[in-house]
Amino acid sequence: MNIYTRGGDSGETELPDGTRVAKNTPRVEVCGALDELNSLLGLVRAESLPEAVDQLLQRLQHELFAMGAELAAARATASEAGGDTAGQLDSSHVAALEEAIDRYQAALRPLAGFILPAGPRSAAGLHVARAVCRRAERRLVTLAGEPDANVPPVLMAYLNRLSDLLFILARTVCARAGGGDVLWCKDA
Repeated sequence: MNIYTRGGDSGETELPDGTRVAKNTPRVEVCGALDELNSLLGLVRAESLPEAVDQLLQRLQHELFAMGAELAAARATASEAGGDTAGQLDSSHVAALEEAIDRYQAALRPLAGFILPAGPRSAAGLHVARAVCRRAERRLVTLAGEPDANVPPVLMAYLNRLSDLLFILARTVCARAGGGDVLWCKDA
């Protein structure tokens, strides 16, 4: 089987339900941002990380893939159609992000001001991932405003918490590498 189909040469792509849409529709845009975020997390995982952080990032990659698959569907979600909802994100996933934020933040010094996205490559990569996560969140808000978008509100909460977690993980990795936060200096 070839990887290329030539089906997207005209600027359209096919969703899992067979619907053809332009590659710049809000649904495809959010799925692309999630794919970019997932790829960035994979890049960060190629760096030296504490084992627990690496395992957490791997779990997040699986969850982002599930979110992308759910959002790629143009029709009603499986729960609305009365189907199997296994693998979809729900409030327990948001709660798990909050628990991880609380756990990692408890080991950090309180913020003393705004920080620059810096530090070792793994921390800098987590800051980039945080920024891409925020973009994915903005794209999701755009999609949610579309008629018949069928975007579960929990997905917006998930991305909002995920960006917070990525920020905390960047600070954690920076601190564990022996550095601290790089504070923004207004007059620098």
